[in-house]
Amino acid sequence: MIVKNIESKIRLATFLSAGSFLTAIVMVLAVSFFAYQQVADARKSVYVLDANSVPLMAKQTDVQLNRAAEYRSHINMFHSLFFSLTPDDKYIEYQMKRAMYLVDESGALQYNNLKEKGFFNSILSSSAVLTLQTDSIQIDEVRKYFRYYGKQKIDRRSSTIIRSLVTEGELKDLETRSDNNPHAVLITRWKTIENKDLENVQKNSF
Repeated sequence: MIVKNIESKIRLATFLSAGSFLTAIVMVLAVSFFAYQQVADARKSVYVLDANSVPLMAKQTDVQLNRAAEYRSHINMFHSLFFSLTPDDKYIEYQMKRAMYLVDESGALQYNNLKEKGFFNSILSSSAVLTLQTDSIQIDEVRKYFRYYGKQKIDRRSSTIIRSLVTEGELKDLETRSDNNPHAVLITRWKTIENKDLENVQKNSF
């Protein structure tokens, strides 16, 4: 009887020891997890100094939460660079160079086609000023597809032309941001699907 009691006590002690050990492991894992979460949250908060050297807290946000807005900004910036031009060959070259950082070879192909057709020479010869107004940008984030709607104003000495502009393309996320591509996005398979005159107002010649 005494032996049985000793065996029962040993089993109970073993059970309690094993239970305590497992409980300790679970507690350590839980504490480690919550500590990691606290550190991760803390890293999302940084302090910046204002003009008076007063520290202000800034909060880091998940990139994907604001990706659609970044896509629109990228698309708008590219089209503005590509289609807003002045009669200055150096400025046109500068605009095109900046635009090419935002698009793949499909953008260079359109640029070369316009160049071969004498589009940029006509801007210089007619002293035309081209400006672009964005109407809307439709984005399908799942397909990484976009369609751009805008109006281009071509202001020449003799006339002012308003043209509709509709383009489409796809979006590719890049791994890193840079000064030349701050949104880390590349426009691919870009093409113009509509560019026609809406208005052509002649100016007085005197």
